[in-house]
Amino acid sequence: MKAVRAHKFGGPEVIQIDEVDDPVAGAGQVVIDIKAAGVNPADTYMLGGAYAIKPDLPYTLGADAAGVISQVGAGVDRFKVGDRVYVGICLGFNPTGCYAEKLVRAHEDVAPLPDNVSFAQGAALGTAYVTAHYGLFARGDAKAGECVFIHGASGAVGTAAIEFAKRAGLTVIGSAGTQRGMELVKSTGADHVVDHTAENYMEAVREASGGDGPQLILEMLANVNLAADLDVVAKYGRIIVIGNRGEITVNPRMTMMKELDVRGMAIFNGSREEMERIVDDMAVALVDGSLNPVVGREMPLSEAATSHVTVLEPGAHGKIVLIP
Repeated sequence: MKAVRAHKFGGPEVIQIDEVDDPVAGAGQVVIDIKAAGVNPADTYMLGGAYAIKPDLPYTLGADAAGVISQVGAGVDRFKVGDRVYVGICLGFNPTGCYAEKLVRAHEDVAPLPDNVSFAQGAALGTAYVTAHYGLFARGDAKAGECVFIHGASGAVGTAAIEFAKRAGLTVIGSAGTQRGMELVKSTGADHVVDHTAENYMEAVREASGGDGPQLILEMLANVNLAADLDVVAKYGRIIVIGNRGEITVNPRMTMMKELDVRGMAIFNGSREEMERIVDDMAVALVDGSLNPVVGREMPLSEAATSHVTVLEPGAHGKIVLIP
């Protein structure tokens, strides 16, 4: 089979397509014929060798995929050949193996994919949707009636967060940096949309929240935006750092005067039990239609290197997926 692998750490230029042996299901395992693999910014950080998880070389890239079970190992009765499923870092915490034509996983690290969800959408679930859920609720303590500002809402995590927040009864303000992105944020369900490239756009956030600022902020690029978040968030508010690419200087006095909480998060710090609760909640929401993952771009597996450039570019628009 074909697999996208790295034999050394570096940028997209080190990615190569290798021919490797097809995986075989051992006891307690299943083999999945991959129909779509999700591309995450974390994939690029891991490739660069600077991520919290550093796999042994060579390794096959990718934490998220959806497909069809083609082989079932001994002792597996949860699944059968032909079942539609997805995998992600949320279950098993394995961030590798998905940019390929086939994948082997322990059966307990695989989740059923509802019939009304496409394979490309399924490839958005295991990282982006779990991250949004975990950030909003486990780390953000989001409550019905509150206002949440999703700072960078047009990407895969942002659009997922909009859907979860609306389902939970929050007022949602979302930002994007292009007209296309703003239209996506609005169509996904945000109550208010702001252009985060506009001058003084944080004043629009303040006004949209009723003047006092949002109680909760989900931050996708803290190294650029954290100081502004501290200024606009409501007294006793919470800021959840979901994404960051460098350092920033802030005034800690702002956290004192408003008694703010600034909380980081990474889903691999969540317990297995917490991840399973999130997956179960997603299953209900996917079936009833309150979640409808946005796929912004599908690319062939051979363009994996290009996808690693695209996923970090401004103007995010839903999930990028690779199609074997």
